[in-house]
Amino acid sequence: MWMLMKLLVVAALLVVMRSPSGTNALTCGDAISALIPCGSFLLGSAAAPEPSTQCCSNVQSLNEQARDTATRRALCQCLKQSGPSYGVKPDRARLLPVDCKITLQIPISPNVDCSR
Repeated sequence: MWMLMKLLVVAALLVVMRSPSGTNALTCGDAISALIPCGSFLLGSAAAPEPSTQCCSNVQSLNEQARDTATRRALCQCLKQSGPSYGVKPDRARLLPVDCKITLQIPISPNVDCSR
């Protein structure tokens, strides 16, 4: 279960990097909780060749909630630091915004500059 939580942190990076400024105080823990339904997909399970409807709904919601720059940067840093140790498949993480029909203005990469 802990491995799944780490995986979900990386996925949250996909969601939090795009939204315009706002006043939300979305935390890394919030993002992890919301992304639990994406776990099988992000870990590369053959049983989950695409994200579930609940996963995409949560990804879209997170994207809408992560409005202010400080929140997006904090979540980015959280995901960047903890994600790789959780076993998230980078190729799957890159597919999540496409499959869930959201647009991000930053590449999904372990080398992303969270200060941008």
